[in-house]
Amino acid sequence: MRRIRTDQVELGMYIHRLEGNWFRHPFWKARFVLDDPARLRALRDSAVEWVLIDPTQGRDVEMAANDRTPVAGSPKLSRAIAGAAMAGRRAVDLSQEMLRAERLARQAGKAVNRLFLEARLGKLVAASDVAPVVDEIYLSIQRNIYAFNGLLQCQSDQVHLYRHALAVAALMVALAQRLGLAPAATRAAGMVGMMMDIALAQLSAEVGVADYRDLPPAVAKGHVLFGQTLMRAAGDIPPDVQTGCLHHHERLDGSGYPNGLSGATIGLFGRMAAVCDSYDQLVTGTPDTPALDPARALGVIAAQPHLFDAMIAARLVEAVGVYPIGSFVRLRSGRLAMVVDQDEADVALPTVRIFASIDVAGGAMVPCRQATLALGQCYGEDAIAGIADAAELRLPPLDRLREELMAGALRAANRA
Repeated sequence: MRRIRTDQVELGMYIHRLEGNWFRHPFWKARFVLDDPARLRALRDSAVEWVLIDPTQGRDVEMAANDRTPVAGSPKLSRAIAGAAMAGRRAVDLSQEMLRAERLARQAGKAVNRLFLEARLGKLVAASDVAPVVDEIYLSIQRNIYAFNGLLQCQSDQVHLYRHALAVAALMVALAQRLGLAPAATRAAGMVGMMMDIALAQLSAEVGVADYRDLPPAVAKGHVLFGQTLMRAAGDIPPDVQTGCLHHHERLDGSGYPNGLSGATIGLFGRMAAVCDSYDQLVTGTPDTPALDPARALGVIAAQPHLFDAMIAARLVEAVGVYPIGSFVRLRSGRLAMVVDQDEADVALPTVRIFASIDVAGGAMVPCRQATLALGQCYGEDAIAGIADAAELRLPPLDRLREELMAGALRAANRA
């Protein structure tokens, strides 16, 4: 074994142990081969100072010629590798990360399903139970900030509560990056998104309902304080994570719960969670309200600065786009399309998948041959004229349509 500084770590090394408190680590695995530039970036940005590597199972640290003292590798090479995964920027194309994101969504969905089922049975959920899922989401967003959230928007096979926990955690991580938070704070923000509704599972079991959305309103509101009790009992949930979960239903004008806090008395994580939680609830809908197009949901959040922090809402737009992946839009040419990727140079000019045109006489949808168009690179060939009205245009079931169009866009990207 060899003990080296974190700035000496290179790709290909076998990490045997990361020294220090677990919550300061950007990883959850105890031992692994470091083969991902995003993980290298996360390690270098973390508070970990020393790492134990096993040279027999991976790359060794370079040695000085005149002695056997470990020396850092090429700084230029290290910066190039780490820079490829710059926080908040895409290190890989969406089509590449979507493949990883799909596997991650399956694995994370099973893990969250298990955690919430155990909570439903009365088992305490500790930070160490949640950390693996948050870490993997964090690394996916490091590689491409839009892929994981976009995938969840275009999938329909997750149980609502579990999908909501994954989606809000991913939104919190992406938002934290746009806010410029440090890696440890970004990880904590993701944990807030994952854990803030954990008490709903146990309350649903106690009341005897299968879906938490069927809970009586007074009981459902109790999940915030009950959740704080559960997190305190777990013993390893950081205080800022507990506070963020406690504040996620507070509103700037004091109309929220459980304590009716207002303005700056609501913590940063609480204000972030209020925006992310509300946005995802709007795009998925409730038994009483239909789901909104993601672009319309952003408009609803922005139109209520008395409830939601306007600066945070603006950073969320940067994290998901003016027209988030999964939004249906009308083009100036009279065609219909769904947003399938974002342009980092201008989040108002996404990449779209064209699938129909609008019958001028009848106003209905007329299917056409699918095609992908990057609006930021089409030199004015077309542009977004507005958000499409799915009901008015009599679009087919949106969940199925989103999956079909995203699959087509990914196939086209892979062929290219």
